[in-house]
Amino acid sequence: MDPWGRIAAERRSLADLLDTLTPEQWATPSLCGAWTVKEVAVHLTSGPSTSLLTLLKAMVAGRGSFDRANQLLVDWRSDVEPAQVTAWLREYAEHRFRPPTMDWHAPLTDLRIHTQDIVVPLGLDAGVAVDGWRDVLDFLVSKAAARGFVPKGRPDLGWTATDLDWSHGTGPAVAGPAVAVATVLCGRPALLDRLEGDGVPALRGWASAA
Repeated sequence: MDPWGRIAAERRSLADLLDTLTPEQWATPSLCGAWTVKEVAVHLTSGPSTSLLTLLKAMVAGRGSFDRANQLLVDWRSDVEPAQVTAWLREYAEHRFRPPTMDWHAPLTDLRIHTQDIVVPLGLDAGVAVDGWRDVLDFLVSKAAARGFVPKGRPDLGWTATDLDWSHGTGPAVAGPAVAVATVLCGRPALLDRLEGDGVPALRGWASAA
């Protein structure tokens, strides 16, 4: 599938899933820091729907920090109704927003990882295609992902996705489903129990501190 077409389809699919959630599920803590499921969903609409002027205001208010600006963009919209969040996901499904200097790998990775931030604590299945994780994994082990995606200090390990023909690195082994490998690479320890290998202890310490 064309990568931008995949992103659009998965934004719409996530909107469909979010439409089924109860108010309690929207308020559930996600895997992403202190954000709730709703705040993660709001974040996924921020890039495509935020004007340059609003982004500049957030950067100024965040004193030049992209992370603080990102938080502000979520805070400024956190009081909207869930129906508005899913409407934004559909409205901007085909938008080709990407962070400066990055290509489509960044929005695809952001969407896939944050989708897991939403569905894992809710015990749901996002239903995304396994093959799409290959592009995400290739991006996450690249130098580009060191800016904003993969926490610093990642241990040198030999990574293998057991449901894809994908591997990277030559250190102590870590193997498991692609979704678990990708999620843990982003510093989320929630799916560590789905990984195995002699590199897992080092990975557990790193991910728990990330």
